[in-house]
Amino acid sequence: MSFKKLTLISFILVVLMTGIITPTMAQEFTIGFSQMENNMPFRIAETNSIKNIEEKYPEVDVIVTDAQSSLSKQISDCMDLISRGVDILAIAPREYEGFQTVFDAAKEKDIPVILVDREAKGVPGEDFETMIGANFWYEGRQAAVYLSAKMEGEGNIVELIGTAGSSVARDREGGFHQVVEYFPDMKIIASQPADFTRMEALNVMENIIQQHNDKIDAVYAHNDEMALGAIQALNAAGMVDDVLIVSIDGQKSAIKSIMDGNLDASIECPPYFGDILYETSKKILNGEDIPPKVTITDARIFTKANAEYHYDRDSEF
Repeated sequence: MSFKKLTLISFILVVLMTGIITPTMAQEFTIGFSQMENNMPFRIAETNSIKNIEEKYPEVDVIVTDAQSSLSKQISDCMDLISRGVDILAIAPREYEGFQTVFDAAKEKDIPVILVDREAKGVPGEDFETMIGANFWYEGRQAAVYLSAKMEGEGNIVELIGTAGSSVARDREGGFHQVVEYFPDMKIIASQPADFTRMEALNVMENIIQQHNDKIDAVYAHNDEMALGAIQALNAAGMVDDVLIVSIDGQKSAIKSIMDGNLDASIECPPYFGDILYETSKKILNGEDIPPKVTITDARIFTKANAEYHYDRDSEF
């Protein structure tokens, strides 16, 4: 062997051992993300957070689809991502049921599935790897605890439910009712779905006002967008100053509504899943064990007392 070749080999061994370069490069992989819709601030912020994985972690490609509020389209989107051979399939399920065919197809192709933000019917570790999201039951309980204190344990409540059949609506309803049941003089006089949208909540609240009018003491909305729709209806009826309104998400427009004296409180539920989705995907592809559910947020309460402070510091969507 020539002296030059021997010297070159020695140099390569030295730089590898001293960490000047590494013997392997970061493995590239693709995440396919099926979003249920992008028609409200929470969903848009969630989608952008996941799209930003590509910018923060160059070894990852991200493909995002938009089901446009249609379960059938979301199923089709998931099947398309599977056929494209993504390494990880991440799904924000519009509804709790209906994804078994997707799980089966992904399993056949050895593509791990991660649920984002919402649950779907299935067995963790078999149908999907894990679900990452907030504790929606706890958020509902927090809203009820806040209202029970403000109402001193008595009064009539209107509940605006999110998307019918979704795990988040189920849990935010269940947690809220669990607390309200402790107060015999607190009554839920109306409980109707408004699909997490402001316009639907406006229409639903207008109908409820016609039915119950001055019997309404409080409104509990499963998200800020529905609360803002309810505020429009209550304001048009001249009732907004007489009704307590509590919601969930902590979006910027809701905190501004608290500052303006319309919304009373919002329970925090941040939509930023990008980093945790990336880290969870890496662990799965590396063969690491992960829990069936990864809870990533604590639910702070934004009220009149702290809204101005948090408006410029914490609210980004």
